[in-house]
Amino acid sequence: MESNDKKMPKGVFLLPNALTTAALFAGFYSIIAGINGDYVVAAVAVVVAGVLDGLDGRVARLTNTQSEFGVQYDSLSDLISFGLAPALLAFNWSLSSLRDISPLAGKLGWLAAFIFAACAALRLARFNTQAETSDKGYFQGLASPAAAGTLVSIVWFFNDQGISGESVSWLMFAVTVALGLLMFSRVRYFSGKTWPTGDRIPMGFLFLLVLVLVLLAIDPPAVLMVTGVIYVVSGLVITLLGRAHWKSRRSKRKAGND
Repeated sequence: MESNDKKMPKGVFLLPNALTTAALFAGFYSIIAGINGDYVVAAVAVVVAGVLDGLDGRVARLTNTQSEFGVQYDSLSDLISFGLAPALLAFNWSLSSLRDISPLAGKLGWLAAFIFAACAALRLARFNTQAETSDKGYFQGLASPAAAGTLVSIVWFFNDQGISGESVSWLMFAVTVALGLLMFSRVRYFSGKTWPTGDRIPMGFLFLLVLVLVLLAIDPPAVLMVTGVIYVVSGLVITLLGRAHWKSRRSKRKAGND
């Protein structure tokens, strides 16, 4: 008698999972580099992990090699690369110095790093459970790669300018907590998954890509930090405008019913 149970696949797709593994390696290496005091290397490693993370999903879709294993493996990799790695980098570079102010401040330092890592885990779990029903055009909450990229680019920029972590410890505390909370918030962020809609893209987009590459070649940390900050703020603007539009339509509908 034949069984109706689904058989587990005996293997996994190589290319997308290899890219996920490379992203996990970059995230883990970032942690090691941060512990050893190589803060710029640690920041760059997280950026590399972000590039690889952006490739694995697209490669899986283009080659039709998506799998449930790949989805779960990608989430676990993201937790290391975009949750633990940036949180520990912020702590090792700056937040750990808060203990020199007072024991309470020292506790606040590692709690800020924990909030960032915990919110990354919560956001990934929520994303996985709502993936089938969520709006593909927007993210609910700041995506963990964007939060991680913004945080590590700030560390990279300050190091490039010769600014010590101790001198900006309270600023890093606020930034780390804010980015963490934004990940698990209901703030809407443009995802880019539904654009472009066809095989062709506007010429202006190609020019913008060339401009970004030129700017990155001139000053990578500054460009990455500014880009990250603009994206973080854009979600707040989109959400506020959306709520204002919703309230306006609601008031008009209510006035029409009176």
